[in-house]
Amino acid sequence: MKRLHVHVGVTDLDQSIRFYSGLFASEPTMRKDDYAKWMLDDPRVNFAISTRQDGAGVRHLGIQVETPGELAEVYERLKAADAPVFEEGKTTCCYARSEKSWINDPQGVAWETFLTTGEATTYGGGAETAAPESHAATKPAPCCGPRELETIV
Repeated sequence: MKRLHVHVGVTDLDQSIRFYSGLFASEPTMRKDDYAKWMLDDPRVNFAISTRQDGAGVRHLGIQVETPGELAEVYERLKAADAPVFEEGKTTCCYARSEKSWINDPQGVAWETFLTTGEATTYGGGAETAAPESHAATKPAPCCGPRELETIV
């Protein structure tokens, strides 16, 4: 089953955790010094917040899948969406190992499609420096955000 993903940059992590914990009636399922994530079932969403030097705002949206088959299905939809797709592949981002691809909608909003394969002890590293460009309110964090598309599938 797929899950909507939303990643928001915040300026005060503790204040934002209090706010979103109240809004969702739930504590984060993961909390780090610079990051928090709620894996909610109602609504079914992976909602993440993080503090970064480049400020606050919506960083990107996404679709998280639970199986390689679902990932293949969504990748086929991306390829049919009439926009360049960047297949990032295996990477580490947001304290997780995953396989992902990126696409921009017609307005330039970056969408990430990913399958999480495990946890990581660092926020990011790996191939994530090549994600597509976005018009998000602020520049995304290096691992979880859009950059110039170079690979077209």
